[in-house]
Amino acid sequence: MRLILSILLTVLTFNLSARKALPPPPAKPKLVVGIVVDQMRYDYIYRYWDKFGSDGFKRLVNEGFFCRNTNYNYVPTYTGPGHASIYTGTTPAVHGIIANEWYDNKTNRYIYCAEDNSVSGVGSTSNEGKRSPLNNFTSTITDELRISSNMKSKVIGIALKDRSAIMPAGHTANAAYWYDGGNGNFISSTYYMKELPAWLAEFNKKELAKKYLSQPWNLLLSADQYSESIADDNKYEGLLKGESKPVFPHDLPGLMAANNGLNLIRNTPFGNSLTKDLAIEVIKNENMGKSGATDFLAVSFSSPDYIGHTWGPNSVEQEDDYLRLDKDLAELLKFLDTQLGKDNVLVFLTADHAAPEVPSYLIDLKIPAGYVNEGKMNWELKNYLKQVYGDSLVLSMSNQQVFLNHKVIDEKKLDLSKVQDDAASFIRKMEGVSEVVTGLTMNNTSFTEGSRYLMQKGYHAQRSGDVLINYLPSWVDYQRTGTTHGSPYSYDTHVPLIFYGWNIKPGSSSEQVYITDVAATLAMMLNIQFPNGCTGRPIPFLVK
Repeated sequence: MRLILSILLTVLTFNLSARKALPPPPAKPKLVVGIVVDQMRYDYIYRYWDKFGSDGFKRLVNEGFFCRNTNYNYVPTYTGPGHASIYTGTTPAVHGIIANEWYDNKTNRYIYCAEDNSVSGVGSTSNEGKRSPLNNFTSTITDELRISSNMKSKVIGIALKDRSAIMPAGHTANAAYWYDGGNGNFISSTYYMKELPAWLAEFNKKELAKKYLSQPWNLLLSADQYSESIADDNKYEGLLKGESKPVFPHDLPGLMAANNGLNLIRNTPFGNSLTKDLAIEVIKNENMGKSGATDFLAVSFSSPDYIGHTWGPNSVEQEDDYLRLDKDLAELLKFLDTQLGKDNVLVFLTADHAAPEVPSYLIDLKIPAGYVNEGKMNWELKNYLKQVYGDSLVLSMSNQQVFLNHKVIDEKKLDLSKVQDDAASFIRKMEGVSEVVTGLTMNNTSFTEGSRYLMQKGYHAQRSGDVLINYLPSWVDYQRTGTTHGSPYSYDTHVPLIFYGWNIKPGSSSEQVYITDVAATLAMMLNIQFPNGCTGRPIPFLVK
């Protein structure tokens, strides 16, 4: 008995001394890696769990902290507003990125969220390079990191989509790089630099996009293992140009010419792989995490959005995409282990929005769903207002908003409030419409819950329209195949959020978290200022 007690005491003493010998985590991470997956539904984590390897999504969930009830707290749930909201810690009502593009009453044209005609492309002569964060009204968490370190922290954003690289990188970034399908290269703009760094020029010379597209897209696993998806050949999926059926294999070399050349990589999982390749090159060549200050790499994987729009969330294509993304994440995490060490890197993963089921699929399942036609809705509204006021008065209907002609309304001395109310009343009677709210109501009333609250959080007085429209659940303005997004419903707002690495204890929580809380949480972790328009709150169980 004494021998057993002696052994136990020895083991206990050894374990305690071993624990004491472990070095504490650094006061701040050497590198923050923000990962945004474009169009990732929360349920994909569990749907594909049994097919994931142990080193990608499973590693993040098992070794990180999973906020399982994270939602967007505004509409519209689009890519531009999503990336802006994650990194500013606020909603479009404050940061002003109300959509991917919107109608501008002052210039009578559409404005793209990342457009900036005062700059030029670097690495490209196309308009794809005329991009910057100019249209974002607020600072980002990455801006605040740069300011807090007296500009010593290095911040870089990368993605296939320009807006997905630019919005996270912020106003003060060292660089943002995005993909130009016209030449197959990652490019930037004169907002950031005069020429591409030598290492990126060398990376582009490898022509990786062309190499990825030089072979067919075959299934990663045998066809019978994709049991989480519906049949590969079905009527709910779209087609790539040149294909007669939405089935594997997809002959990428043969499809390139009909699908805008090297842009085709966006519609394949290899767009994720290309982004991962660039992320590793950025960290290595920019010595990120080795400057003495906390550096920040913002990475967005854009391909799931293109794949979802084309084939939908129940497609074999989307399942294969996520199984391959799992491998890309595993490779990136392994690289971070060897480059800096897990305890020196803070990683978070979330999504810019989720996605609904394909409405035509739900209809066949006898679940209420449907399609609206904004073009027809716009035409009918114009005719109605012309009958009432002698003028159509509508300049644009876009992003489920109506923009009225204020110049004509003023010239005719019409009552703006009455015109808005009349337009709203007319639209409210249309099929598929759930709710219609006027801009004046948004300005003069404070909502605290429900879809009107979410609509108000997405409403910006200077940029939004005169009438805002919400459709019924699973009703969309889209084609009959594939899916889209943008609504206030949980299928669009509910996204994963996982923190991993530096100072993160494994666990999970089902408590309500909003996407605007991400930047506030990062600010508290890094002991820096909140972004200047931040309305989010630090997530309590992560910053105790």
